[in-house]
Amino acid sequence: MNKDDLKFFEELLHQRLQELLSHAGETVSGMTEQKETFPDPTDRATLESDRNFMLRIRDREHKLIKKVKKALDRIENGTFGICEKCGDDISVERLKARPVTTQCIECKTKEEAFEKALGI
Repeated sequence: MNKDDLKFFEELLHQRLQELLSHAGETVSGMTEQKETFPDPTDRATLESDRNFMLRIRDREHKLIKKVKKALDRIENGTFGICEKCGDDISVERLKARPVTTQCIECKTKEEAFEKALGI
């Protein structure tokens, strides 16, 4: 992978990291605001359901933040774009679709087929 590609992915990952961190801040501030009281239990249940849904989304984003940071570390240490399973280069097209990936499409396909066979 050439330096221009690495710079592109580094900027892309930094931008994505900032977006994710700003969403996390919005969630925290939204949950610490004054709470409304609901005389109707159904309204309260809807609010709690929405809040739980938002927390699940943020939990997934938290996991993605970790993956983005690890991808940035791989850029720093020169292993970005190299499959951790077989050691081959990961295609730029795959990295554009999923910049945090650690496996080439062939290894990931094999892993998913194995997991499917095991029922995971």
